[in-house]
Amino acid sequence: MLCYRDGDAAAFDVLYARHKGGLYRYFLRQCREAPVADELFQDVWMNLVRARKGYTVQAKFTTYLYRLAHNRLMDHYRRRSVRGPTVSFEDAGEEAIDELLDERDPPAEDALDLKRRAGRLLALIGELPEAQREAFLLQQEGDMSVEAIAQATGVTRETAKSRLRYAMAKLKKGMRE
Repeated sequence: MLCYRDGDAAAFDVLYARHKGGLYRYFLRQCREAPVADELFQDVWMNLVRARKGYTVQAKFTTYLYRLAHNRLMDHYRRRSVRGPTVSFEDAGEEAIDELLDERDPPAEDALDLKRRAGRLLALIGELPEAQREAFLLQQEGDMSVEAIAQATGVTRETAKSRLRYAMAKLKKGMRE
């Protein structure tokens, strides 16, 4: 980001390529509507372009990027005051599904079983309270630490840690049922 701030346009391409997938999935799973996720995704990248000259390093770039995303999402919720429909299996990439499934489960016997389990997990993620879902998605999609999640969402480290703990407990319980 420092290179981009200082005028290296090619650095933006690197940032975009590195973070586009996780950021888009974050929006899609938060708002659960592809057209809305597309709009929010575009807005965040445009905000990044506009803010590049004033960028200063205060945390990892991902923390900065997901802070922009969190703020844009909160603006969206304030304007709309809705949460949207639940996410479907078709909305998720295969690599995200593989990462989210419980490692202790036996290997899936077939693609149908994997699809069923993945669908169940995505439904459970959609049922999480908004703050817990956001913390979980920031960790999974943004590969963010508890400290970075706290910074990105504007809460204390303990609050972020608690949200993650509750989210994981609910997801594990739901997958066992």
